This record gives sequence, structure tokens and C-alpha cells, in this order.
Amino acid sequence: MRLQGKVAIISGAASGMGAATARMFAREGAKVLIADVLDPQGTDIATSIGPAARYEHLDVTSEPDWAATVAAAQRHFGKLDILVNNAGISGSAEQDLYSTDAWNRIMGVNATGVFFGMKHAIPALKAAGGGSIVNLSSIAGIIGSEGIHMAYNASKAAVRLMTKSVAVQHARDGIRCNSVHPGVMPAMRTSGRTADPMVRAERMKVIPMRRPGEVDEVAYAVLFLASDESSYITGSEIHVDGGAIAI
Repeated sequence: MRLQGKVAIISGAASGMGAATARMFAREGAKVLIADVLDPQGTDIATSIGPAARYEHLDVTSEPDWAATVAAAQRHFGKLDILVNNAGISGSAEQDLYSTDAWNRIMGVNATGVFFGMKHAIPALKAAGGGSIVNLSSIAGIIGSEGIHMAYNASKAAVRLMTKSVAVQHARDGIRCNSVHPGVMPAMRTSGRTADPMVRAERMKVIPMRRPGEVDEVAYAVLFLASDESSYITGSEIHVDGGAIAI
């Protein structure tokens, strides 16, 4: 029970890595607020977990939605100890890699959404005596990527540096902030080119472990950073990528 007595908000938790993380957190003793725009799926995940979970509609690009989500966690569970900024969209479905609309959309979800989450969660974490923020970035926030809109790289790089900034600024408040950087994972709901089996097969050739990752492998990294086991770790990053950026 590595999160016994903790309360967490997980954005984008209606599917994929977010859903895996929500289930894992609940198994480890946490109360979990599942937040997403996919209402039926999010409700189903919360129902499958049981009384330890609730669903809340959250558009991460909406600052009022974030304020309401943090308030809901405090109202239903009494406090907030953990924020996992998991919600994100891919840049690989874009046909025009210089689309301004795509830039604004991707940056809005992947970067501004994380900013809003931390802005509204930090006062609640302070009120609880401190806590942990885990931001989902990507290895695309560290290295360049072919065939995807540059907003994806830019947004994930922004998450990486925002994480370090918050870690420095709020260490004395007892708030830790770290990032997780997945490599090739099961295709996202919003994936385009990166979901193509031929593209994925080519990418496997340059990954030392020669396989894609699994969502639970990311969730375990998030769990470690959310738990007190990582109590002296802040401003750091974990790459869950099969060795991809070690080459």
C-alpha cells in the first residue's frame, strides 16, 4: 500500500497510461479523481475501480475546469496529495506539419494544460502539507522526431522544463515535481503516423530492447515518483523508453 491515505488527481485517465496509473494508484491505497473529456470511458474506469475513485469532467485547456477539478478532489476526498498531468495529444496525425492551428491545439493541451494543472493544484498541495506532482512528458521532449508536428516536441520539452522550474520554486513548500518520459508505447487515441505498423517496426530497429513499452511500465515509474519512496527526488526525470535515448 505505497499510497495509503493519499489523494490523487490524474488527468487523461479515461484510457491508456492514465487509466493504468489510476488502477495502480487505487490498488496501492490512494483515492483517485479520474479526470478527462471522455465522460463514458472515464465513468467506466471509476466504476471498475470502486469507491476509491470518482470521475470528473476536465478539459485541460480550460482553467475553470481545472479549478473545479481540484475543488472536487478536496470536497470528495478531503485534500490533495498528488497531481499526475497525464493528458496529452499526439502530433503525428497532422498532415500539415506547419499548421498554426495544430500548433495552438497541441501546445494548448500538452503544455498549457500542464501549467493550469500545476497552478491550481499547488495551493491545494500546500494546504495538505506538501505532495508530489508527476508530469508526463516524452522522449520527444528531449530529442527531435521525424514525421510529427514540431509542436509535440516543443510542448513535451516545455513540460520537462516547467517540471524543473516548479521543483526549484516549491521545494521548501514540501512539493516535489518530476517528469516521466515514455518512448514508443501502444498508439495513442490521437496517433496518426506513429500508429502505422510499418513505422513502428522501423522504430523498433533503433530501440536497444527491440520492443515497445507497456502502459503499466510507465505507471510504475509514476507510482514511484508519487510515493514517499522518492522523497528526496525532485526536478528529475525518468526515461521509460527501452534505452532509446541512450544511443
